[in-house]
Amino acid sequence: MRWTLATVALAAAFMGAAALAGPHSRGALVGASIAGGTAILSVLAMLRTSAGRKPMQAALAVVAVAFLVRLVLVALGTALVVTEGESVVAFVVAFFVPFFAFAGLEAALVHSLRHRTGAA
Repeated sequence: MRWTLATVALAAAFMGAAALAGPHSRGALVGASIAGGTAILSVLAMLRTSAGRKPMQAALAVVAVAFLVRLVLVALGTALVVTEGESVVAFVVAFFVPFFAFAGLEAALVHSLRHRTGAA
């Protein structure tokens, strides 16, 4: 539960910061939304799949799938921001700064699962 709460709190903080970006807030909100939303879903999926026999393998599979989903969503978000005439720089910054913060959080979660590794 603490992983989920930490992820949601961090996502809310980044969304709040994006909302304060002034004239660039729309592009920033798209980036922060993609980063925060995918991080929350990724953490929830990791926690759900970690109850199995091989929690590390399941968590790493979730990380790989989440990364691929993020690739697609960043491309779609970029197209949306450009089409709407919003700030691409704000989008990129608002996605990648939280992305790296969430990547650290997800890595810590995967690391914590090493104690629950089942027999091979």
